[in-house]
Amino acid sequence: MSGAPIDPGVIELAGRVFDLARGGHTEELIAYVDAGVPVNLTNDKGDTLLLLAAYHGHPETVGALLDRGADHTRANDRGQTALAAAVFRQSAEAVTRLLDAGADPDGGGPSARSTAVFFELRAMAELLDARS
Repeated sequence: MSGAPIDPGVIELAGRVFDLARGGHTEELIAYVDAGVPVNLTNDKGDTLLLLAAYHGHPETVGALLDRGADHTRANDRGQTALAAAVFRQSAEAVTRLLDAGADPDGGGPSARSTAVFFELRAMAELLDARS
């Protein structure tokens, strides 16, 4: 690290991009990614764009990020993965897209599978089991 302060414009852009992921504004978010914003951009909590899109229930955004190489194995600072977030939010479409991309139901901590069991999300547990 150089110790130089980060340009306020860069911080503002990063905040905007994370808000786009949270809000499911797929086209605008992907335009930024296609223009050079890292697809695996991570915030101060370790949340990636993919994890935020999954947590906030935006399967189209999840799919578009995965199509551009988003790393579904990355966990945030609490050990949560995008798949566990999608399971918690009961987004079957996001879960399916992540599983299709190779996401591991037993990865992270708590894992997607343990999240489904802990919160008694039977449909999510069945989806994970059917795909494993």
